[in-house]
Amino acid sequence: MENFSDRLAAAIHRTASPVCVGLDPRAEQLPAGLLRRPPSQASPAEKAEAYAAFCREVIDAVAGQVPVVKPQSAFFEQLGSVGLQALAQTIAHARGRNLLVVLDAKRNDIGTTAEAYAQGLLGDGSSSDLAADALTVSPYLGHDSLLPFVEVARAQGCGLFVLAKTSNPGGAQFQDLEAQGQPLYRHVAAYIESLAAAEPAQCGYGIVGAVAGATYPEQLAELRAAMPHTWLLVPGYGAQGGTAADVAVAFGARGLGAIVNNSRGLIFAASREPYRSRFGAARWQDAVAAATRDMADELRAHAQFG
Repeated sequence: MENFSDRLAAAIHRTASPVCVGLDPRAEQLPAGLLRRPPSQASPAEKAEAYAAFCREVIDAVAGQVPVVKPQSAFFEQLGSVGLQALAQTIAHARGRNLLVVLDAKRNDIGTTAEAYAQGLLGDGSSSDLAADALTVSPYLGHDSLLPFVEVARAQGCGLFVLAKTSNPGGAQFQDLEAQGQPLYRHVAAYIESLAAAEPAQCGYGIVGAVAGATYPEQLAELRAAMPHTWLLVPGYGAQGGTAADVAVAFGARGLGAIVNNSRGLIFAASREPYRSRFGAARWQDAVAAATRDMADELRAHAQFG
């Protein structure tokens, strides 16, 4: 399989968009008709079926517009085995529509356990139907917890996004702690950059990326400068307060180097203005497509892509 970095760069060029659509299905917010009973009465199997249908519709609405989607595994896992089946169906459908898939599972462990996570969640789907093109991982256990993921990702032609500076307010509690004259997130960033720079793809970026939130634009700019070979997965745009101006600093040369995630603001666009008035509840898929186009246009106004 072609290197993940080059596949991501090619997808961004093809779509002229760095938008990553987060697939975070919530039973209480699903469009009418997907659940036959109220969420409080629906079984896990009914919710899982609705989640799979919802994600298919979202994927179909954004296919061709964006390079990548990001299923959040927690919303599927909470339903048990039927939820995992829905997640597998979602990953397969996204790939069938020529979308890259970043599985947001934030896994981490050591030794053979880390390797097992990586083998189950990274790949082309031939050995595990939960395998994605890239995976989010936590660095808290140190380098020997990350290297098994790196080795599997390299062998499978996949990528990783390691948590560095997250978008949530509480992240600063540990990430901003000073250690040897620098905040902890800078030490994490330096290690990620060393992994990325060791094996840059033709596009100039390595297979190991970093998660860096839009809600901290100064630190985002700092990390972009410190990590020239590292893809940035940027959460926090939209509902969490990040703007196109905030995330513009995340991009490197030729409009590459970052993908910007938006979940609720896109997949539930029909519940908010101006899309509620334009499309109404019945045309919620059109609202998703329009909100995705508008986000790409907003980002394009601040940086060039493709």
